[in-house]
Amino acid sequence: MNTGSDEPGEVAVASDGAAGETPDETRSDGARDGQGLGSKAPEFIKARRALHLSWQVGVFVIGLAVVVAGIIMLPLPGPGWFVIFGGMAIWATEFIWAQLVLRWTKRKVTEAAQRALDPAVRRRNIVLTSIGLVIVIALVAVYLWKFGVVMPWKIKDQ
Repeated sequence: MNTGSDEPGEVAVASDGAAGETPDETRSDGARDGQGLGSKAPEFIKARRALHLSWQVGVFVIGLAVVVAGIIMLPLPGPGWFVIFGGMAIWATEFIWAQLVLRWTKRKVTEAAQRALDPAVRRRNIVLTSIGLVIVIALVAVYLWKFGVVMPWKIKDQ
């Protein structure tokens, strides 16, 4: 917890430490990362317990449908992971656990992007990709040399 400031006119800020962030971490819009956890439902819905519970059930069902559609798209053509994270974002409008999962995922994706931009890692990836391509081309060349190219419509009945 930050108990004060050396600068006049500044306000003390309490850090909840929920996700391990420091009090200095801010988003691009100026708001702290720790703020905004909880339900994003309108106030008139939050004021009535039964209405808020039915709102949460509706959000959960819609988010679940989107996540299931994303899971189905993983082996099929379609943006599977994008849809799964979209369903998580729907859940995050109402559930703190989903907000924390999305925050963790965003942090990990940012870290992975920074590692991918590292010149040593990029060089290693280019070398490994080149070696893999040479191996695949060599295997295809050996196969074609040994068996040749036989089109399916020219296969003789046996």
